[in-house]
Amino acid sequence: MGHPRKARKQYDTPSHPWNAARIKEENKLVSKYGLRTKKEVWKAETIVKRYRRDARLLLGLETEHAQVEKAQLLNHIKRLGMLKADAKLEDILDLTVEDVLRRRLETVVYKLGLSNTAKQARLFIVHGHIAMNGRKINAPGYLVRSGEEETIGFYPGSPMEKIQKEQAKTKAAEEKSE
Repeated sequence: MGHPRKARKQYDTPSHPWNAARIKEENKLVSKYGLRTKKEVWKAETIVKRYRRDARLLLGLETEHAQVEKAQLLNHIKRLGMLKADAKLEDILDLTVEDVLRRRLETVVYKLGLSNTAKQARLFIVHGHIAMNGRKINAPGYLVRSGEEETIGFYPGSPMEKIQKEQAKTKAAEEKSE
């Protein structure tokens, strides 16, 4: 098991450190999703690997217990929003790293328009300006579930919330005058 105060590593490093094609691909992902380091890409890759490994294992089993585990794995990934509601277990094998990166809080905040860039979204999260259901979340790597997207906004009392309200008022005034 290990000591409770010593966390287990959450990612697998690449097998070969100097592969130009892999490095280019990782650099694209880092810049597209506003990640801080490639370690975050490796964490997403590890998550995908584990889901795919579990799906392959379960596809080969035909026991009653395996059916229950298949349903649990499928429901878990659907709840995270990585698969559609009508997806099958075989669809887990088609998951990519980008599917995981799209569900990160940092990316969702950017897609909702609460920030101008993905890097700015990360900054807002780390500085405590973003809340979900009124609770402050300061982990950019938090995987947002499909139902939680509507509850994301600025933390009450945050200066960013005040700025957004002022912008909305001026925008409404401009539309009214036109």
